[in-house]
Amino acid sequence: MGHIQFLNCLPLYWGLARTGTLLDLELTKDTPEKLSEQLIRGELDIAPVTLVEFLRAADDLVAFPDLAVGCDGPVMSCVIVSQKPLDQLDGARVALGSTSRTSVRLAQLLLAERIGVRPDYFTCPPDLGLMMQEADAAVLIGDAALRANLHDGPRLGLQVHDLGQMWKEWTGLPFVFAVWATRRDYLAREPQVVEKVHEAFLASRDVSLEEVTKVAEQAARWESFDETVLEKYFTTLDFRFGPDQLRGVTEFARRVGPTTGFPADVAVDLLGR
Repeated sequence: MGHIQFLNCLPLYWGLARTGTLLDLELTKDTPEKLSEQLIRGELDIAPVTLVEFLRAADDLVAFPDLAVGCDGPVMSCVIVSQKPLDQLDGARVALGSTSRTSVRLAQLLLAERIGVRPDYFTCPPDLGLMMQEADAAVLIGDAALRANLHDGPRLGLQVHDLGQMWKEWTGLPFVFAVWATRRDYLAREPQVVEKVHEAFLASRDVSLEEVTKVAEQAARWESFDETVLEKYFTTLDFRFGPDQLRGVTEFARRVGPTTGFPADVAVDLLGR
């Protein structure tokens, strides 16, 4: 199994230790992009996979229903940080510090179609201070984005725009950044294992959200955010993958599919459905 080492996935894994399920899983920890690649190459059996990579490999993958990392409004950890208003970024340099193609593609879509600008993008490590020396704006995800949103952006006098909120205001829909999926060939060989893993993650999510204050307190011991911030973050994230989230995925695919490597009407197969 794959494991993204971002705070946004912690509630989905924290409960595995509580239930003892963690002892039965061999976890591979890496970035969202690398885990997606390993799942698609067959090096992992089950893993979180960024939405863009899932849609590109939809013929080979089956998604877990009711389990995702997304938002229905603000997400807090997927942001554009800018030195100027977004409508002044046409032709400006924008740094992409993200390892997730989904977040990058969402940012590009919002800037092009909602704001009406076409910046000059380049990729660099997610260090906000260095980014702002080379660029007028930067796209950040995960823990680096959370720090930029809550600490570094305000401290440096920068504008911080939440991509989840921008998408919600534009489309009225939730956004899904990553889903949990299994390879279709592995599902055919081990259907009972896949079903048990799915059930374990749903149980983990539920116990983590029931005890979210405890999760936040424990995470605050080794993170640069206090438990109040982390509890707000964990309860802002949307870990569901139901009909509304599927509509968000369908709308995103319709808008970006032909220019991103998958059909605009790509089908999403869900486990057991």
